[in-house]
Amino acid sequence: MRSSTDASTQVCEYTIHHGPSFVPFNRRLALNDQPTAAPPLPSLADLGPELSRITTTQRIVSVIIPFACAALYFLFASLRLWPLAVLMLMYLSFVTYGSISHDLVHRTLGLPRAWNESLLTLVELLAFRSGHAYRLAHLHHHARFPHDDDIEGAAARMSFGRTLLEGIIFQPRIMFWALARPHRARPLVIVEVLVVISLLTACLTIRSTPIFAVYALLMIMGSWVIPLITSYLPHNPQGQTPLAQTRLFRGRVLSIIALQHLYHLEHHLYPSVPHQNWPKLASRLDPYFKAAGVEPIVLGR
Repeated sequence: MRSSTDASTQVCEYTIHHGPSFVPFNRRLALNDQPTAAPPLPSLADLGPELSRITTTQRIVSVIIPFACAALYFLFASLRLWPLAVLMLMYLSFVTYGSISHDLVHRTLGLPRAWNESLLTLVELLAFRSGHAYRLAHLHHHARFPHDDDIEGAAARMSFGRTLLEGIIFQPRIMFWALARPHRARPLVIVEVLVVISLLTACLTIRSTPIFAVYALLMIMGSWVIPLITSYLPHNPQGQTPLAQTRLFRGRVLSIIALQHLYHLEHHLYPSVPHQNWPKLASRLDPYFKAAGVEPIVLGR
């Protein structure tokens, strides 16, 4: 089943604008900042319309993973297998904001709208975040980067130290920003924020076991790296074109480190492609990037 927001609508929904200049934080990361005049970007239909589709099995696995990780944390923690318990939360934090929740934000899992919206709320609540505040900020980022009013992409203009500080306050900032914006999802954001506060309070005040407090603290801390990973490292606000505003990453070592989540530029160009198909999309775009003069940052061939 496909969402009522189809791939063509998704592609048209996000327009990348250009903004003020900024000195890149690292000369190596600046290698692909200013490609020469690029050939026309291929359409998703030309690259392969199947890139916007996933299998039923992939869909089911995506829905199950966050809840399975949370359940396994509590199982391992109750057995005092803390290394395994912490590993579950590290993976949960990574796959929610970075891929599964992200797909729910863009409605690319092909779920009915009601299921998609409910899962966006529930999955992000596992990490004490508002799913619909995330959507508002993320779609605004797609539409406005690198303008100054892009709250999600703001770290791209910050120093490394300021970016780390931004990570600590990022989720509260996103929630307050979303609450202040007139939008039809605002009532839902209000409910999600209230539930986040309630869940966090409950986890931190349970005295009979430290399992819930540890869960809450680790999940909160797991969100602190989001501005670094999603904005500071991949983006270049000095870029004058969409190809220059987001860096291209390649390499076996980087792929292992990022768990196949290297494809920030590809996602900005084709936001209707679900994360399962990012590697395939990237391989089909490589000839285009070469022709456009986009130099990748490579670690491990």
